[in-house]
Amino acid sequence: QLQLAVSGGGSAQPGGSLRASCAVSGFTLDHYAIGWVRQAPGKEREGVSLVSGTDPAYFYADSVKGRFAISRDRAKNTVSLQMNSLKPEDTATYYCVAVRSWTESPGGWWADEYDSWGQGIQVTVSS
Repeated sequence: QLQLAVSGGGSAQPGGSLRASCAVSGFTLDHYAIGWVRQAPGKEREGVSLVSGTDPAYFYADSVKGRFAISRDRAKNTVSLQMNSLKPEDTATYYCVAVRSWTESPGGWWADEYDSWGQGIQVTVSS
């Protein structure tokens, strides 16, 4: 059974940093891509970052490129999202998601089918 356990997030001031982690169980990182999706009130869901499975490739939406960094630890079976230079518009609920196929565009990534979702964590950026 695919399970994703998410931790981290919280509150930060503009320009600050936060980190979110996703611990996966029931599968290995080689078999699924793991992505981060955020949802802000009144806004569409946005796939902000993703790391693919075997021979990993990394994707970032233009909105977070240069500020966010996704990484994975195969030994610990975890994927993390380091969020730097945070902006108020980064405020959202963030989800860790496992997928096997997806589409990328400068505006974000998305999938027709999401294999597993972790629980959402809140990221709030305000002064």
